[in-house]
Amino acid sequence: MCGIIGYAGREQAAPILLDGLERMEYRGYDSAGVAVRSETAGLQVKKTKGRLQALADMTHGGADLEGTLGIGHTRWATHGEPNDINAHPHVSENGRIALVHNGIIENYLELKEHLQRQGVTFVSDTDSEVVAQLLEFHYNECGSMLEAVGRCLRRIEGSYAFGIICSDYPNALIAARKDSPLILGYGEHGNFIASDVTAIIKYTRDVAYMDDGEIAVITPESIDVFDDEMSPVEKAHSVVDWDVSAAEKGGYPHFMFKEILEQPEAVRKTISPRIREGRVVLDDLHLTAEEARRFSRIFIIACGSSYHVGMISKYNWERLLRRPVEVCLASEFRYSDPLVDEDTLVIVISQSGETLDTMAAMREAKRRGGRTLAIVNVVGSSIAREADDVLYTWAGPEIAVATTKAYSTQLVLMDLVGLYLADLLGTVAREEYDAILAAAEALPEQMRQVLEHVEKLQYFASRYFNHDSIFFIGRNLDYALGMEGSLKLKEISYIHSEAYASGELKHGTISLIEPGTLVVALGLYTALFDKAMSNVVEVKARGAEVLAVTTESCRERMEKNADSVVAVPDTHPILQPSLGVIPLQLFAYYVALQRGCDIDKPRNLAKSVTVE
Repeated sequence: MCGIIGYAGREQAAPILLDGLERMEYRGYDSAGVAVRSETAGLQVKKTKGRLQALADMTHGGADLEGTLGIGHTRWATHGEPNDINAHPHVSENGRIALVHNGIIENYLELKEHLQRQGVTFVSDTDSEVVAQLLEFHYNECGSMLEAVGRCLRRIEGSYAFGIICSDYPNALIAARKDSPLILGYGEHGNFIASDVTAIIKYTRDVAYMDDGEIAVITPESIDVFDDEMSPVEKAHSVVDWDVSAAEKGGYPHFMFKEILEQPEAVRKTISPRIREGRVVLDDLHLTAEEARRFSRIFIIACGSSYHVGMISKYNWERLLRRPVEVCLASEFRYSDPLVDEDTLVIVISQSGETLDTMAAMREAKRRGGRTLAIVNVVGSSIAREADDVLYTWAGPEIAVATTKAYSTQLVLMDLVGLYLADLLGTVAREEYDAILAAAEALPEQMRQVLEHVEKLQYFASRYFNHDSIFFIGRNLDYALGMEGSLKLKEISYIHSEAYASGELKHGTISLIEPGTLVVALGLYTALFDKAMSNVVEVKARGAEVLAVTTESCRERMEKNADSVVAVPDTHPILQPSLGVIPLQLFAYYVALQRGCDIDKPRNLAKSVTVE
């Protein structure tokens, strides 16, 4: 959440900053601002509440701001309401220092009270302004901006990524990070910082990832990095291997729609390199059969849609591995005194690899001796670097806040990992192993087949978009899949939606069903199809209208009771959710479209959650 970009180079900074912010607007869009320094105009700050376009209009696309050194920010509000004053950058009282910040300063009130006793006046409600004022305080003490940053960081508690410029330093910006992502970009005509590589991919593919506690000094000619003892650090460089067009809409009305359509290819890229000569091959998972047999317990830790991937994987892995699997919300895991030891395998799932709750949970698991395996999309991210092993989904950049292709690639990769572990343990029959593998290889083409019928989902959305409350029901894998379908709908259409295990209806939830209530019934798990049908009949008897999602083999039976039916191709039961999720994504998308919602930037949400 929130996006940072900084530039020190030989080109006009403001247009570059605005371009980078536009590519990161999905990270935060309550307000936006830039600060640019020039020899003649000094430190110029422009910021405003609302979407980035308001800032672009205010500055004529950045043309009004001269200077080749600057920082920019898109905000997702945490401290203080979204308004012009609370927008970043924040400026110190004497006007010499400007700062942008992602994260949360936990002891900001204590620091603010100390500075107020020194006579400092504050203008915003944010924790970030406290840092700007604290920097000025220490800069006045020592006369060195780099030393002032070091003194400031030693007093701060919490998470942060900072971009800082000072009017006394015409060619340098300073960056620092802890528990919030920040990337260094090495360009031909200047150097960069950014909280997301999408902001700078147009200008450079040569990047390095800052580690916790590091400080960087960025000039047009160089980037120097120091650790928390101010000793120089040599950073390993990475090359971004996806094309800039992958982070652009390319003529599609929304990133979410584009990314739904990209799922067959994304899943193919996840699967194909990992199936060789009829076997699952995971080159980056360094785990022996003896080590696998030692695991008596498996945790899957994640948030949001990644948690729903974990829920599906629990059913599949327990079937394949015959080991207990517990799925935990990352935000709850580390506060629950978890039963983790050296005989525990801990899977952490995160699209960005920077989700703070997930990172903290992983660190707690490692502290207790657990073996950690990360499933992430972003190469070089914090979780990827800290886990014992990491497997990348290779989904490419995902811009829409509501995840689609990241979810699908996480899901199929977890299926492959489960199959790989089952083979190590000897808990899966060869016939089933081969059947799942063959079905996985056929999955991308089957996903394309589902996407050939988007008009049907568009029609159903036009029928049902005006409901105020929608329920998803299903059993086993269908229940877990319903959780994701419900989340997609609520996060982009703002319709109240809940997912329930169908068998729990009679234990209270059915009291909410009244004439006209829309129920999305999932009947994809064929082993329990008859029970799914009985639940459809149950809600129909109370007046519900039922939209069902099922398989082609069960379509006719479902059509006897449901009002509307969407069918997807049959595949192996373990992989069926990978096909079933697509109609749910499309339904949510078209419902939100009918309701006039801002699909790629839903209210109050941001893409990467880097605060607790």
